[in-house]
Amino acid sequence: PILALSLYGGMLADRYDKRKLMMITQATMGLAALVLGLLVLTDLVALWHVFVIAGCLGVAAAMDMPIRQSFASEIVGVDNLANAVSLNSAIFNAARLVGPAIAGLMIAAAGDDTGPVFLLNAGSYVVTILALRFMRTSELSRSPEVPRGRGQLRAALTYVNNHSDIKAAMLLVFIVGTFGLNFQITMALMVTDVFGRGAGAFGLLSTAFAVGSLSGALLSTRRAGRPRQRTLYIAALVFGLFEVVSGLMPVYLAFAVVLIPTGAAALTFMVAANSFVQLGVDPTMRGRVMALYFMAFMGGTPVGAPVVGWMGENLGAPVALIAGGAIVAVAALALGWFGIRQRGLRVQAQVFPRPSMSLAPRSELRAPSRPSEPRAGSEPSEPSDPGVLEPARSDSRLEHVSAPR
Repeated sequence: PILALSLYGGMLADRYDKRKLMMITQATMGLAALVLGLLVLTDLVALWHVFVIAGCLGVAAAMDMPIRQSFASEIVGVDNLANAVSLNSAIFNAARLVGPAIAGLMIAAAGDDTGPVFLLNAGSYVVTILALRFMRTSELSRSPEVPRGRGQLRAALTYVNNHSDIKAAMLLVFIVGTFGLNFQITMALMVTDVFGRGAGAFGLLSTAFAVGSLSGALLSTRRAGRPRQRTLYIAALVFGLFEVVSGLMPVYLAFAVVLIPTGAAALTFMVAANSFVQLGVDPTMRGRVMALYFMAFMGGTPVGAPVVGWMGENLGAPVALIAGGAIVAVAALALGWFGIRQRGLRVQAQVFPRPSMSLAPRSELRAPSRPSEPRAGSEPSEPSDPGVLEPARSDSRLEHVSAPR
């Protein structure tokens, strides 16, 4: 459903009242959790029940994600938009990683009974719906609603294709989501196949990864404004390298320790990517573009999970971790280098009055001035002091090698 319906959810977010749409999607997901919890508690649950409820939940989630992300820009004013987007994406991504770990601990505390956990999950939606219902709508900074029209989905695809920075960010998000964020599979295989431990050890690893994720989320909220594109590439590179290192850890304790910075790097990248895309689009396109973002982010998991699982079972869990991290790191380097070449950046150096270096497009660079040739019959001018070199003019520039922004 995420791949098929997210773009339609983004289109609805651009057309209608996002607050009311969120109340509908949240009520649908809460009802699905309530029904599943009651079926489990009464011991009437069957496999087809799970498939039907999962399908309903997937449809509601596909609609909810772009609506919820674009609604964050309406809750706060323009001055606080950057920090609000960072905080919202940090909470979303942290919950995505921390939530399964908390659910696992609660299921273990309930004696492996999942029914009470589903009911508690259903109750949490009531709180969200009440908060939306009693929100002071007069204080919302509403985005202009887009009227109905033909070709609006195609317009979103064209918009992303015409903005190379957003297109590169979405491609990197897809690669990270496909090959890098499958820790629920790889951690389970590492615990059972490599370290020979049980559910308790898996819970500790999930906690270590969650601690790192929360740390990365909190650090990301301190950043003001739209992140630079190089922040995405650096965060993805660091995450990929830490994932490779985690696959090389020979003992359980070392593996658990490495998961902390790995989780922090993962959340730093996800928050930066979300903020970079959302703060870089036109407000009238935000819902549809964010839908494409989540299609890239969440849609890669069904593709990568079977591949990572097959590698873990046939080649070993360490190989799956190392391969996934290497793919992410190489993708970050390749996209970063492509961005540098595409923008044609060069280093700009100033010699006088104070030496300094900065990046500028090649079109803005000026070649250093050359001394004029002496005319025939005239003597070349000499400096007043033969032992002192004349300083360069204040506008003299030097062109050097290509470098990242």
